Amino acid sequence: MGNKSMVAVAAAVLAPLVMVVFVLTFILAGSQSAEACQGPAITVDQASLPKTAVAGYQGDQLKVAALIINTAGHMGISSHGQQLAVMTAMGESSLVNLDHGDEGSGVVNADGAPTCSLGVFQQQWCLPGNPWGTKAEVTNVSHATTSFITALEKVSGWDSLAPSDAAHRVQGNSSADAYTQFWAHAGEVMAALSGVKATEQAGSCSGGTPGDLGKGDDYPWKSTEHNADNPITGFAYRNCTDFAWYRMMQQLGITDPAQMNARILAPGNAITWGTKWREVGWTVSQTPKVGAVIWYQTGEYGHVAIVKAINPDGTVLEEGYNYGMPPTGEYYTRTITPTEPTAYLYIPTAAQFAPFIGK
Repeated sequence: MGNKSMVAVAAAVLAPLVMVVFVLTFILAGSQSAEACQGPAITVDQASLPKTAVAGYQGDQLKVAALIINTAGHMGISSHGQQLAVMTAMGESSLVNLDHGDEGSGVVNADGAPTCSLGVFQQQWCLPGNPWGTKAEVTNVSHATTSFITALEKVSGWDSLAPSDAAHRVQGNSSADAYTQFWAHAGEVMAALSGVKATEQAGSCSGGTPGDLGKGDDYPWKSTEHNADNPITGFAYRNCTDFAWYRMMQQLGITDPAQMNARILAPGNAITWGTKWREVGWTVSQTPKVGAVIWYQTGEYGHVAIVKAINPDGTVLEEGYNYGMPPTGEYYTRTITPTEPTAYLYIPTAAQFAPFIGK
């Protein structure tokens, strides 16, 4: 629990030793490549696809998914981008290369003209200038995927948006949340087709590496006195806020303890973290993302934790410190449904965080 407010610098006599231990720990933990930040693209062997259904998709649908994944990967997109593309195609066409759209349902464009959507992404081929391609091109899965990824990469900060929102900005559909229901299924299909577990795909990145999210309790102050002041962060040792801030520093690639001071941002107790995120313009979402802060605006102090993984069934693996009543000051993991928290606080980009780096 976030049961202590921001504190003034204290325990100065401990600071040199703590900082030395922390620097050594953090250098070892934070030395991952920039590629880990985005979650490296995965590749599918199209000759070895599952013969049984995966998340309700089978046969030619899995062939389409494989082609989308590989095409997107060849473009240099992250695994998060690949999953986003598969999710979008699930929502648009159920992974079927359709020879028709929704024009028969009376759907029209803004100018009143009938729509002409075709293919797995339901791209319109009859628009002036053919921005998505010709009729033949939008029904070519590789071409359609290339067009989708090209448009996605033009969306500012797409990888820090909720996946459905990012897809919505490309597709221009009526609801920004329309694709959310397909996100977990897309991850499950990717895992089955590639042999890479959904927890290893690294979700997405908004500012740095996801840290050592798969290594369990690498918090460097686990042996300190519970609730004693942490002079580096400004939080309290073995509190939920201190652990979540540590994970955030990992993801931002910050290794200098002098820059880990949270007093400049001053998010306060856990219960006010989401409020601070909104105040400074950082993303607060209802969609979980690996590495995001899990925010519970409950009780007197609230609670924050980290999304360690998103399971194929859509549940969330949460990791954190100081959970329970009474709070124990210990590391824990637990599985939650994605709707349990108040919100998910996405890690800011390096540029967004720059004004708040500790001095």
